[in-house]
Amino acid sequence: MPMGGLYFEQFSVGQRFEHVLRRTVTEADNLIFSALTHNPAALHLDEEYMKSSEFGTRIVNSCFTLSLMVGVSVADTTLGTTVANLGWDEVRFPRPVFIGDTLRTESIVHEMRESKSRPGAGIVTFVHRCFNQRSEEVAVCKRMALMKKLPGGVA
Repeated sequence: MPMGGLYFEQFSVGQRFEHVLRRTVTEADNLIFSALTHNPAALHLDEEYMKSSEFGTRIVNSCFTLSLMVGVSVADTTLGTTVANLGWDEVRFPRPVFIGDTLRTESIVHEMRESKSRPGAGIVTFVHRCFNQRSEEVAVCKRMALMKKLPGGVA
């Protein structure tokens, strides 16, 4: 497997990643994600219904936004070096995402600690933030990842 991520010892608290990959959200993204996750909410799928809402149009499924935000971070942080995601915390969506918005993501290493149960791994907590084309924050979360340590313990 190609490895682009970092090992536990290669992270440091406060380390910042401005991910270069950006993505314009399409109608297909929203429709397919909503269908795959069995989410029939009118606010994602019914343009006529949403015309009379405070938004005036459909809003993108927030679970798609969360998944995209975290997914964009993988190549720079955890690709090939993560054991598992342990959870997401403090997930927030301060502004809606609309079809046609172009999103970018940044990540910061928030906390680190040795794993108590796995001597070959450590836990890294990332704060991921996602912004639209107007630099408005549209999503933020903390993600805890169980990360492999360097083979042989060399930093």
